[in-house]
Amino acid sequence: MSKNIVRPYGDTTGDGMTQISFTLPIPHDKRAEGAALQLAAKMGLEPAMLVHAKPMGDNFTFFVVYGSVRHLVELDKVVVVERDFPLLGAKEVNTVVKKRLRRKLVVVGACIGTDAHTVGIDAILNIKGYAGQKGLEYYRELRVVNLGAQVAVPELVERARAEKADAVLVSQVVTQKDAHLHNTKEMSAAFREAFPAAKRPLLIVGGPRFDELATGELGVDRIFGRGTTPGEVASYLVHALVEKKAVAA
Repeated sequence: MSKNIVRPYGDTTGDGMTQISFTLPIPHDKRAEGAALQLAAKMGLEPAMLVHAKPMGDNFTFFVVYGSVRHLVELDKVVVVERDFPLLGAKEVNTVVKKRLRRKLVVVGACIGTDAHTVGIDAILNIKGYAGQKGLEYYRELRVVNLGAQVAVPELVERARAEKADAVLVSQVVTQKDAHLHNTKEMSAAFREAFPAAKRPLLIVGGPRFDELATGELGVDRIFGRGTTPGEVASYLVHALVEKKAVAA
């Protein structure tokens, strides 16, 4: 393997060994296991070994399959969103906000639609924070309004207007039938209708199933994926809002 071309690793370098999991809508029996191996073969795993099968109710079976793939990964063709702003400590964030904005930076956060999973938004906003970092409530120069779960988009827009929000943070964990994408598009459209472009707050979404490259498609300013820390979000807010103010000036 060259530095720019790699294969999955299992037992030996470049052996292509890969483990996948999936659910089929059939009861668990020998035929179901054969169907799982057939699917794995069509996906390119050869030979494929069934390492786990478990009934999921009366008519569904969960499988884990292990096998070798021939596919290569071309690293020079990988496209990702690189962090384009410096990571700042809490004191640095507070200093920049105080000196450049000369007021509190206002953040409104929520889980929208029917999403009731507040773990993500709370990890970023609540003072307890995440991964050893304090949440945005800890930052002296930030004013945080956490609306919690199942917030309707019109309510979020009106609260952002009432609070004169600089940024709106939305967490979406529920992804069935692409609910997170539909909700985000509805939210971004509502803010663009309700605010002139120069007055619209930053729109930021986060969750484990978002594609960080889809900001344009979803109509938001930034997407954060799994493992994002409060410090990253705070640093981005400072970077984006100070830059926005400099452009407006």
